[in-house]
Amino acid sequence: MCRDLFPGFSVLLGLHVSGITWLGVKVQAGKLFPVSTYAMSSPLRIQMVTPAPARSLHGNRVTALRWARILRSLGHRVQVTTQYEATSTDLLVALHARRSAAAVADFASQYPEKPSIVALTGTDLYHDLPQSQLAQESLRLATRLVILQPDGLRFLTARQRNKTHAIIQSARKPVRRVPPLKRVMEVAVVAHLRMVKDPFRVALASRQLPPSSKIRVVQIGKALSPAMEERARREMARNARYHWLGQLPRWKTLQRLRRSRLVVVSSRLEGAPNVASEALAADVPMLSSHISGMIGLLGEDYPGYFPVGDTDRVRQLLLQAEQDRGFYQQLQASCRRVQHLVTPRREKRLWKDLLAEIT
Repeated sequence: MCRDLFPGFSVLLGLHVSGITWLGVKVQAGKLFPVSTYAMSSPLRIQMVTPAPARSLHGNRVTALRWARILRSLGHRVQVTTQYEATSTDLLVALHARRSAAAVADFASQYPEKPSIVALTGTDLYHDLPQSQLAQESLRLATRLVILQPDGLRFLTARQRNKTHAIIQSARKPVRRVPPLKRVMEVAVVAHLRMVKDPFRVALASRQLPPSSKIRVVQIGKALSPAMEERARREMARNARYHWLGQLPRWKTLQRLRRSRLVVVSSRLEGAPNVASEALAADVPMLSSHISGMIGLLGEDYPGYFPVGDTDRVRQLLLQAEQDRGFYQQLQASCRRVQHLVTPRREKRLWKDLLAEIT
């Protein structure tokens, strides 16, 4: 059944889960049922807590603002905060189980009878959860859990899976395609410069490309430490193929992504990056490290994976994408098969179904 719903995705086979919604269906007692439609009788007062500061372009802030727009479009009142504010609230949505643990605990103490949703956005699921009591307590207190792609279910207990919804992040399809440059093959790496993103893997691979290659690596993202900024500047000085643009306004980042021939996600771990959804919506194929957060989006058999930290394999795939038209078209076709997963209409419907369960 999982193969039918998600071609090439077999990692969930054999998992017995109950009470989750995945790809628009309800899993209950091992059987699949369509989720019923939902009509709200009155708007909810929703407080959404994200650790990412206001006006930042951190992934959790981008996600929180998009979810707030979705929930408002469903008729609810949404306040986005960085910590819990003891105001009159019907529902708490907290992004990041460990970093928002205090908010989850405070809300549960003030409103023990009211529902809360904890969204596992990446490092909390794959790094914090096995060792952090705060993260584990957040999951225990939550009425429902949200993960950003279904492969994350493998990292939860049976009890946690029973209250989990997988909601893949959406992105809007561009009104028109930005034409790519003809004299070079631009490869975009869009991520803030921090260790978990392995931000210089593509730059290191590009050093080893033959002189005939027209690949240019364009990196967009803020350096989150002086050491990262210094390393990016050193890389530009020694590597003519590498261009670090720093943090750009969101519209300009999307413009550069959309004109690229290829996007590379090199992270050591991810919940499911917004840039991957944006690339799918823009019809730009990807190369990616072979990690759960991307397997849950692209499928287990995606042809553009490389082992985490494998510079030589990144180099090989870059050259193959540049020189082998058939391989490039295979990447495109594989991405197009899952484009429907990132439509705004689908994400809105899954949020509507989730709220129907708990209100």
